[in-house]
Amino acid sequence: MPHLLVDISAHGFGHASQTAPVVNELARRIPALRVTLRTTAPPDFLKQRVTCDFQHLPVAFDFGMKMANAVDVAVEESAAAYRAFHADWERKVEHEAHAMRALKPDLLLANVPYLSLAAAHVAGIRAVAMCSLNWADIYRHYCAEDAACGAIHAQMLAAYNSAGCFLKIQPAMPMADFVNARSINPIAQAGHNQRPHIAAKLQLQETEKLALVAMGGMEFRLPVERWPCLPGVRWLIPQAWGVGRDDMAALESLDLPFSDVLAACDAVLTKPGYGLFAEAACAGIPVLYVARQDWPEEPCLVSWLKQNGRCVEVERERLESGELDDLLAQVWLKPKPPRPQATGAVEAAQFMLANYF
Repeated sequence: MPHLLVDISAHGFGHASQTAPVVNELARRIPALRVTLRTTAPPDFLKQRVTCDFQHLPVAFDFGMKMANAVDVAVEESAAAYRAFHADWERKVEHEAHAMRALKPDLLLANVPYLSLAAAHVAGIRAVAMCSLNWADIYRHYCAEDAACGAIHAQMLAAYNSAGCFLKIQPAMPMADFVNARSINPIAQAGHNQRPHIAAKLQLQETEKLALVAMGGMEFRLPVERWPCLPGVRWLIPQAWGVGRDDMAALESLDLPFSDVLAACDAVLTKPGYGLFAEAACAGIPVLYVARQDWPEEPCLVSWLKQNGRCVEVERERLESGELDDLLAQVWLKPKPPRPQATGAVEAAQFMLANYF
């Protein structure tokens, strides 16, 4: 029984969203595949996305960047965390290599913790990295002035380049320093449009628009209780926000997979992130996004979405005031481009089948 070990960053939901379709495709092609997921992503989210049987080990091998909230990086805290994370680096790598040997995987798929890749190299376990970003370039972007940056970045880059291949999921960061990069097309989980079911459950009027607020896998509470009521617009918001208004409903109350809900919406309000941008574009759903300004992956994502979907930027102040009616009208008037083809999961699975199984 071949064993696939999958290590996933839990810096938001995008990494798991990218990885799940590839795991599902591999499991479809290898019915006897044994899958172990190591990640601190929420178990319920994993069960929604990964359709095959898997063992879940809730451990983390990276932290991405320390965040003040879902859109703002805590730079000094991140630099200090990386200095601590890389203290006694060789011992840490050997420790994780020992743990990986005990699991006896045939292949490591990492999205995209570099400690896992360094450990696989030491343990003699074949490894593939896969993501639209990498922590080495992001760390250097924010922490270049830190005295330890040169040495830490070199260790990160060496770990990434030790993988047999780095599958760059488009749209991706450039990754000019990667000697093992190979581009693949976008990855997005296709949802089933459940609009009739949702309309009946929420008692939507036929002309009513449904707008989803989804700020990604990190808490970013918006003051929606202060937003004005927009005639003809019903909002779907997180249940944890505890807002009871006639024009707002809890996403969780629908009891549907996230991708199915997204596919039934008329718009989504979010931040730039791979998972939601890709799924919205592939489902033809218009996007209002709040810019993250200095996040180095953002230009690639926004440029791609402008070419492959309908989107409008929302100023941060608009999130506070809720004055979004004109922006919604604007994005709904944009011409619909052809939907991008999300063939990346099949491409990734085919590559791994041809080279590692």
